[in-house]
Amino acid sequence: MNRWLKRSFALLLAFVLVFSISACSEKNSKTALKKVRIAEVTRSIFYAPQYVAIEKGFFKKEGLDVSVTTTAGGDKTMTALLSGGADVALVGSETSIYVYAQGSSDPVINFAQLTQTDGTFLVSRKRIDDFQWDQLKGSTFLGQRKGGMPQMVGEFVLKNHGIDPHKDLNLIQNIDFANIANAFASGTGDYVQLFEPTASVFEKEGKGYIVASFGKESGHVPYTTFMTKQSYLKKNKSTIEKFTKAIYEAQQWVQSHSASEIAKTIQPYFENTDLATIETVVDRYKSQGSFATDPILDEEEWNNLQNIMNEAEELPKQIQHDTLVNTEIANKVIKK
Repeated sequence: MNRWLKRSFALLLAFVLVFSISACSEKNSKTALKKVRIAEVTRSIFYAPQYVAIEKGFFKKEGLDVSVTTTAGGDKTMTALLSGGADVALVGSETSIYVYAQGSSDPVINFAQLTQTDGTFLVSRKRIDDFQWDQLKGSTFLGQRKGGMPQMVGEFVLKNHGIDPHKDLNLIQNIDFANIANAFASGTGDYVQLFEPTASVFEKEGKGYIVASFGKESGHVPYTTFMTKQSYLKKNKSTIEKFTKAIYEAQQWVQSHSASEIAKTIQPYFENTDLATIETVVDRYKSQGSFATDPILDEEEWNNLQNIMNEAEELPKQIQHDTLVNTEIANKVIKK
């Protein structure tokens, strides 16, 4: 073999070795990430810190490969978690109470709070410059699914304003969660309870007008939390701690950045919503304190949740805070 061939062969061998080592390193790097599957109850700007944690690499920094599936509804989200189709659920805390009350041998544990107020808004079909709650009396109200947090908080707020939702209104709550907005757009109801960005989009298109915020009216409540099965938590406590750390970092990032910066970061998750609308919604949620600033679900919020459920006659039984809530992990993360 002449000198030129020897040199070419040596260079080729070196290239193959470098490529192989690089490929192996990349493969090992990917396999080192712990996969965590989230089932979210809906895709919403309300959950901005979750998307920030993904986009800013906070999960990856903790060694986690997080994927999110939208399961459209609390019952479907909980089914995904209980059946093993998801490791973590992002859904209202009331679902963990329902599961526990049914005698589950593997209860669902709330470990990190994401939102701390209701996220819905009261939308009127007609523009109302000076809205008063008693204007709802005698109207057709398109509410949310019975037994879900939006509906229970909605009823709680109405009662606080002297309105009996079952006597003073023509209350409609048998429409599937995903179809409520379409039903209102098609002409059903005088008022509707909607999440963002749908409420703002309707206002922009002249289909409805935001007249009140249920989040401002209801006070602090563990509206949406991350939860997992007790068995998963026991086997993967380190993973849940890392997950919570990433969420806390995202919560702090959201607190310290503008609505414009947040909107640009989470825009990939809302391709059908223009950036200006996303920014408006983020600003609205930030201004009313909807995004939790830390992942701790405290006892006062837990009791407020049960009061709201009890008022709606949906509370199976009173459950102690430490039975279904783990604050040890969140407290540890914050102290670090």
